[in-house]
Amino acid sequence: MSVVQVILSIIYVILGVAISAVILMQEGKSNGLGSAIGGISGDSYWSKNRGRSMEGTLEHFTRYGAIVFMIITIILNVLLKAQG
Repeated sequence: MSVVQVILSIIYVILGVAISAVILMQEGKSNGLGSAIGGISGDSYWSKNRGRSMEGTLEHFTRYGAIVFMIITIILNVLLKAQG
């Protein structure tokens, strides 16, 4: 294994654990039975400023972390196939 593969593998594992932890820290998207009956509308102060909240930050990390995770997966796969 080359140095690049080792470094990418370490980043890959750390990123996988971090994404798992961030996903577990996020709140659920459904409001349960209250949303089915006609509970809170989507135009609340919370929904308009979601991107600046902690929940918004977790969503952004999940999105971009998953993209980086997939890119590293493809790079590692190409490097391993080139070796063998």
